[in-house]
Amino acid sequence: MYRFLMTPRWWGINVFVLLAIPFCVFMGTWQLGKFEDRVESHREAEERPAASSLKAEALDSLLPVDKETSGRSARARGRFEEQFLVPDRELDGRTGSYVLTLLKTDGGRSLPVVRGWLPTGAKAPAPPSGEVTVVGALQASENPGTKGVHTAGGLPEGQLGMISAASLVNVVTDDVYDAWITLADSPAGLTPVPAAAAAGTGLDAKAFQNLGYTAEWFVFAGFVVFMWFRLVRREVEASRDEALGL
Repeated sequence: MYRFLMTPRWWGINVFVLLAIPFCVFMGTWQLGKFEDRVESHREAEERPAASSLKAEALDSLLPVDKETSGRSARARGRFEEQFLVPDRELDGRTGSYVLTLLKTDGGRSLPVVRGWLPTGAKAPAPPSGEVTVVGALQASENPGTKGVHTAGGLPEGQLGMISAASLVNVVTDDVYDAWITLADSPAGLTPVPAAAAAGTGLDAKAFQNLGYTAEWFVFAGFVVFMWFRLVRREVEASRDEALGL
């Protein structure tokens, strides 16, 4: 009754099933591992001393920005030059703009400094003149997937949609740091912008998305097994009906 399993057609089905099941299990296990890595990174970030409690260090000593240095207090010295607004940024449920000013450091490179958040319609205060020392939380350059980033283009002159060296390369002639800092103490009229957690360290929607993919792959594996048994059962029933002349 089960001799049909040895036909070329069923050999193809059987080989597909034998390959599909371990592939689905492997992909599900891989996605589960990604979720567990995020949980471990979150745990390590929670146990790490608060970045604000650590002494400010020279900017160059904290670069490049990674999970360890993101949020650390960085110190830089130079002169403020060009200033931009980064629109459509939310803070405490209100929409406004970040006030981003480039600091021409003593080393010759420009550092994007977010001096604070400004309500929509308000005028940004001018940066101080002369040599200044700034201290703020170090942040990695934004990318198109960062919350609040404006990627549609068409912004007026003097506005930026994304805080990154890539977005500034065609705006300024200076070499720009692939990082930025947000001041802990903003000038009058501005609200300090809190530092964001390093990418890949929080249990955000993307982390739980990995967990959802894990369940999906295991469901796929179960579905492959179910369909194989369903096809076998249908073939057996067809063979019985044929033997009975039905």
